[in-house]
Amino acid sequence: MNYHTRKWIKPEDLNPNHTLFGGRLLQWIDEEAALYAIVQLETPRCVTKFISEINFVSSAKQGDIIEIGIEAVDFGNTSITLYCEVRNMMTRQTIITIEKIVFVGVDEAGKPTRHGKTQIEFIENRLKDRS
Repeated sequence: MNYHTRKWIKPEDLNPNHTLFGGRLLQWIDEEAALYAIVQLETPRCVTKFISEINFVSSAKQGDIIEIGIEAVDFGNTSITLYCEVRNMMTRQTIITIEKIVFVGVDEAGKPTRHGKTQIEFIENRLKDRS
Protein backbone atom coordinates (compact mmCIF):
# COMPACT_ATOMS: atom_id res chain seq x y z
CA MET A 1 0.00 0.00 0.00
CA ASN A 2 1.37 3.38 -1.01
CA TYR A 3 0.29 6.40 1.00
CA HIS A 4 0.41 9.32 -1.42
CA THR A 5 -1.42 12.10 0.36
CA ARG A 6 -1.38 13.53 3.83
CA LYS A 7 -4.02 15.84 5.26
CA TRP A 8 -3.83 17.95 8.39
CA ILE A 9 -7.20 18.03 10.14
CA LYS A 10 -8.24 21.66 10.65
CA PRO A 11 -11.32 23.23 12.29
CA GLU A 12 -13.17 23.54 8.96
CA ASP A 13 -12.88 19.74 8.49
CA LEU A 14 -14.80 18.89 11.68
CA ASN A 15 -18.38 17.79 12.29
CA PRO A 16 -20.53 18.88 15.30
CA ASN A 17 -18.86 16.11 17.33
CA HIS A 18 -15.50 17.85 16.76
CA THR A 19 -14.16 14.90 14.79
CA LEU A 20 -13.36 14.62 11.09
CA PHE A 21 -16.51 15.05 8.97
CA GLY A 22 -17.05 11.86 6.95
CA GLY A 23 -18.12 13.78 3.84
CA ARG A 24 -14.86 15.74 3.82
CA LEU A 25 -12.86 12.53 4.10
CA LEU A 26 -14.82 10.92 1.26
CA GLN A 27 -14.17 14.00 -0.91
CA TRP A 28 -10.43 13.66 -0.29
CA ILE A 29 -10.53 9.91 -1.00
CA ASP A 30 -12.45 10.35 -4.27
CA GLU A 31 -10.00 13.00 -5.44
CA GLU A 32 -6.93 10.95 -4.51
CA ALA A 33 -8.37 7.82 -6.13
CA ALA A 34 -9.24 9.76 -9.30
CA LEU A 35 -5.68 11.08 -9.57
CA TYR A 36 -4.32 7.57 -9.08
CA ALA A 37 -6.66 6.20 -11.79
CA ILE A 38 -5.75 9.00 -14.22
CA VAL A 39 -2.04 8.29 -13.81
CA GLN A 40 -2.44 4.51 -14.09
CA LEU A 41 -4.76 4.57 -17.09
CA GLU A 42 -2.89 7.45 -18.75
CA THR A 43 -6.07 9.33 -19.55
CA PRO A 44 -7.23 12.73 -18.30
CA ARG A 45 -10.85 11.55 -18.16
CA CYS A 46 -11.75 9.05 -15.46
CA VAL A 47 -15.07 8.97 -13.65
CA THR A 48 -16.11 7.32 -10.41
CA LYS A 49 -18.32 4.34 -11.27
CA PHE A 50 -18.70 2.55 -7.94
CA ILE A 51 -17.72 2.81 -4.29
CA SER A 52 -18.35 -0.23 -2.12
CA GLU A 53 -19.30 -0.27 1.53
CA ILE A 54 -17.44 2.30 3.55
CA ASN A 55 -16.18 1.16 6.93
CA PHE A 56 -15.39 3.94 9.41
CA VAL A 57 -13.15 2.16 11.94
CA SER A 58 -12.08 5.16 14.01
CA SER A 59 -12.06 8.93 13.76
CA ALA A 60 -9.61 11.79 13.58
CA LYS A 61 -9.63 15.04 15.49
CA GLN A 62 -8.31 18.53 14.94
CA GLY A 63 -4.54 18.54 14.64
CA ASP A 64 -4.25 14.92 13.53
CA ILE A 65 -2.41 14.14 10.32
CA ILE A 66 -3.97 11.42 8.19
CA GLU A 67 -2.59 9.48 5.24
CA ILE A 68 -4.62 8.24 2.28
CA GLY A 69 -3.44 4.94 0.83
CA ILE A 70 -4.55 3.67 -2.57
CA GLU A 71 -3.77 0.34 -4.21
CA ALA A 72 -4.86 -1.04 -7.58
CA VAL A 73 -6.47 -4.45 -7.16
CA ASP A 74 -7.94 -5.14 -10.61
CA PHE A 75 -7.92 -3.88 -14.19
CA GLY A 76 -10.95 -4.25 -16.45
CA ASN A 77 -11.14 -3.37 -20.15
CA THR A 78 -12.24 0.20 -19.43
CA SER A 79 -11.86 0.33 -15.64
CA ILE A 80 -9.52 0.14 -12.71
CA THR A 81 -10.54 -1.08 -9.26
CA LEU A 82 -8.81 0.42 -6.25
CA TYR A 83 -8.61 -0.37 -2.53
CA CYS A 84 -8.32 2.50 -0.06
CA GLU A 85 -7.19 2.75 3.51
CA VAL A 86 -6.87 5.95 5.51
CA ARG A 87 -4.87 5.95 8.71
CA ASN A 88 -3.62 8.31 11.38
CA MET A 89 -0.05 9.06 10.35
CA MET A 90 1.31 9.19 13.89
CA THR A 91 -0.50 6.23 15.49
CA ARG A 92 -0.99 4.15 12.30
CA GLN A 93 -4.56 3.50 13.50
CA THR A 94 -6.95 2.79 10.61
CA ILE A 95 -9.65 5.42 10.18
CA ILE A 96 -11.52 4.05 7.16
CA THR A 97 -11.28 1.25 4.62
CA ILE A 98 -13.00 0.98 1.26
CA GLU A 99 -12.66 -2.40 -0.43
CA LYS A 100 -13.57 -1.27 -3.97
CA ILE A 101 -13.52 2.03 -5.77
CA VAL A 102 -14.06 1.60 -9.51
CA PHE A 103 -13.06 4.26 -12.02
CA VAL A 104 -13.81 4.10 -15.73
CA GLY A 105 -11.81 5.86 -18.42
CA VAL A 106 -14.10 7.74 -20.77
CA ASP A 107 -13.76 9.53 -24.10
CA GLU A 108 -14.81 13.11 -24.87
CA ALA A 109 -18.43 12.00 -25.25
CA GLY A 110 -18.38 10.32 -21.82
CA LYS A 111 -18.40 6.79 -23.24
CA PRO A 112 -16.17 4.09 -21.68
CA THR A 113 -12.93 3.64 -23.55
CA ARG A 114 -10.48 0.72 -23.50
CA HIS A 115 -7.18 1.47 -21.82
CA GLY A 116 -5.10 -1.66 -22.50
CA LYS A 117 -3.59 -1.76 -18.99
CA THR A 118 -3.20 -4.99 -17.05
CA GLN A 119 -0.93 -4.04 -14.15
CA ILE A 120 0.36 -1.14 -12.10
CA GLU A 121 2.96 0.96 -13.89
CA PHE A 122 5.27 3.36 -12.13
CA ILE A 123 6.05 6.72 -13.73
CA GLU A 124 9.82 6.22 -13.57
CA ASN A 125 9.48 2.98 -15.57
CA ARG A 126 7.32 4.68 -18.22
CA LEU A 127 9.91 7.42 -18.62
CA LYS A 128 12.72 4.86 -19.03
CA ASP A 129 10.73 3.03 -21.72
CA ARG A 130 10.24 6.25 -23.70
CA SER A 131 13.87 7.40 -23.65
